[in-house]
Amino acid sequence: MRTLAFLLILATASQAFAAEESWDFRVTLDGRDIGSHSYRLEQSDDGVRLRSEARFDVRLLFFSAYRYEHEAVEHWQGGCLRSLESKTVTNGKRISVSARDSGGELAVERPAGRETLRGCVLTFAYWDSRILEASALLNSQTGELVPVRIESLGTESVIAEGRQVLATRHRIGGTGLQIDLWYAGDRWVALEALTEGGRRLRYELTEEKRT
Repeated sequence: MRTLAFLLILATASQAFAAEESWDFRVTLDGRDIGSHSYRLEQSDDGVRLRSEARFDVRLLFFSAYRYEHEAVEHWQGGCLRSLESKTVTNGKRISVSARDSGGELAVERPAGRETLRGCVLTFAYWDSRILEASALLNSQTGELVPVRIESLGTESVIAEGRQVLATRHRIGGTGLQIDLWYAGDRWVALEALTEGGRRLRYELTEEKRT
């Protein structure tokens, strides 16, 4: 299930949003409900802040075979990541990652040690379609900068917010990584990814909440 956890990567937006914006996803594994993942984006005087919370429970018969909890807060300014705090519990194992802007560089503290990243760092900002031009993205769960390649897969119909919508499909690929994203206009509405064992993890947008 290691890849399953990797696919639950935090992200944030650099494009213009409403004062508050939210995304609530129903999450399934091979078509079976395993939990939910919610995102809350708020404008602030010094940029935008994203709060994310995921709760997954994969059950085998009457037993929990995989339990995952993730919470994170990201602060963005000028389209670049300025700080990050994330905590993840996977089957009882805890991981924490933090990042802070330091004079134009991002100092990342992760389980493997400390690393300084230069330039404008982006996370896996699924809801900001401009990440589709990136060549590397920060995994907010592990603190690793991941090389990626992105391709367009055309337009198709998907279910979002309880109805069929026409959406463009894109694929983020890399070593051991395949994530498909769907956008209705600029709004992120669905995700599907392959886990290590070839199982399909899917996010389906359940409702729209905007203020």
